[in-house]
Amino acid sequence: MVKAVILFVTGLILICLGGDRLVDAAVAIAKKLGIPQIVVGATIVSLGTTLPEILVSTTAAFDGSAAIAAGNAFGSIICNTALIAGITQLIRPSGQVERASMWWRSAFFFLVLIGMNVCGFMTGAFNRPVGVILLVLFVAYACITVMRAPLEGGSEKKEEEEEKISIPVQLIILVVCAAFLFVGAKLLVNNGIIIAEAFGVPERVIAVTFIALGTSLPELMTSVMSLIKGYGNVGLGNVIGANLLNLLLVIGIPSAVAGIPLEPSAVKVDMPLACLVMAVLIVPILVRKKSSRLQGIVLLLIYAVYCGASFA
Repeated sequence: MVKAVILFVTGLILICLGGDRLVDAAVAIAKKLGIPQIVVGATIVSLGTTLPEILVSTTAAFDGSAAIAAGNAFGSIICNTALIAGITQLIRPSGQVERASMWWRSAFFFLVLIGMNVCGFMTGAFNRPVGVILLVLFVAYACITVMRAPLEGGSEKKEEEEEKISIPVQLIILVVCAAFLFVGAKLLVNNGIIIAEAFGVPERVIAVTFIALGTSLPELMTSVMSLIKGYGNVGLGNVIGANLLNLLLVIGIPSAVAGIPLEPSAVKVDMPLACLVMAVLIVPILVRKKSSRLQGIVLLLIYAVYCGASFA
């Protein structure tokens, strides 16, 4: 148990270090290319911080742990939105959000999630064809992001010091930081499971709480560091992008490889709740172009009730 605690703390340190520099590198690239912060957060940053979820779910699918594979993805979406976005919006609500950068990603997310919920309700599983479709949708999402980047990014001005930014160097820093987040989250998850199992916690509860929180810590640290450094929209974009990648890759890859049977609670509770918390976060922002602390409070209350019900 002592070893597990030490490795758990080591993972937390790696995540803190990786999250700090990853934000700096992502914002530097955004400034150099004239891309809005929310676009970088929803693409480069979210891909780096979603790597732990992809690894955990794919490994779980190969090992036959369906509850972990599905619970990790949907639990991470709930955690990203209700806990992480809830905390950041409570501390510092997002203002002057680029609605053009957000609306189509949000629509994409809701359409995919609703389709997956219907599929899960009708078949009770995400089989290989569903996984392939999700991976194709990921390619479409990446292509749309690239094509829309010039339309979403022309308004930001470059300062003289930004001309000295080296994109290859910043990309290397991003890769290194993503590796820190990846290893750190793996240490947190593996040793968090050991600690949780010592107290007799069921597999699904571990997946939607301990594992989901552990693999979402990169998003948490990235969002917190974004707030500290004054780049709040990077954190918001990271949450939206990470949630999309949780659907398209974290579910898509293991589904395409081995298929994922679903527990009834995933279809009846986790997926509808993921849709609800995203609506609480996104809809007011799309209407008002900014968020409020009230949203943060509501999201945190929802997460507290969800965790309490999971352990009941």
